[in-house]
Amino acid sequence: MMLVLNNFKTFFIQMWVKNSLRLADKPYFYTMHIGLFFGSFNPVHVGHLALANYMLSFTDMDQVWLVVSPHNPLKQKKELLHQNDRLHLVELALDGHPKIRSSTIEFHLPQPSYTIHTLTYLHEKFPEHRFSIIMGQDNLQTLPKWKNAEVLVSQHHVYVYPRLGAEMGAYATHPNVHSTEAPLIDISATFIRKAIKAKKDVSFFMPAKVWHYIDEMNFYKK
Repeated sequence: MMLVLNNFKTFFIQMWVKNSLRLADKPYFYTMHIGLFFGSFNPVHVGHLALANYMLSFTDMDQVWLVVSPHNPLKQKKELLHQNDRLHLVELALDGHPKIRSSTIEFHLPQPSYTIHTLTYLHEKFPEHRFSIIMGQDNLQTLPKWKNAEVLVSQHHVYVYPRLGAEMGAYATHPNVHSTEAPLIDISATFIRKAIKAKKDVSFFMPAKVWHYIDEMNFYKK
């Protein structure tokens, strides 16, 4: 009887190890596929929300995280509204959406923010999830300038949405780069900031709660 029990124990241990290795090799056994939409969101607008909605509906992503960047290394820091204000605007825009959420992950990492560092941290913190990157064609075009760009693309899938006048660039044919048919949305935060400064009404370019808070706080008016 003891020999039979030991044989069963050995069999189950071998099967557990075999299945564990098999599952580790297959990314679709991760708990969730999360698309990371990095940005200054200065301010967030309907274009950002429409693209996040598209990625949820037309890819296999389970959630989209709007990762609010405290400092984009390719932008001047003086142009940015304070990170907590931009985060609050994003949260107002999302209004408790169950599958699109804000992320402050980069608030707690060394600045300036580099995507490769953020992803390394996320993999350590959430090993059960699979993370992909969402970006526009303009960002893909400048990707060779990013820190450890080759490592970034080789280890993560990148979902690209079209931008007016932009090309795919050097990574266009990379097997991990996926060009989507998302609608071309030619709205920029730069345009919105300039319009507000010029006292133009751009209230329909963002959710009502976002517009009212910007107006109430006098953001971008100077």
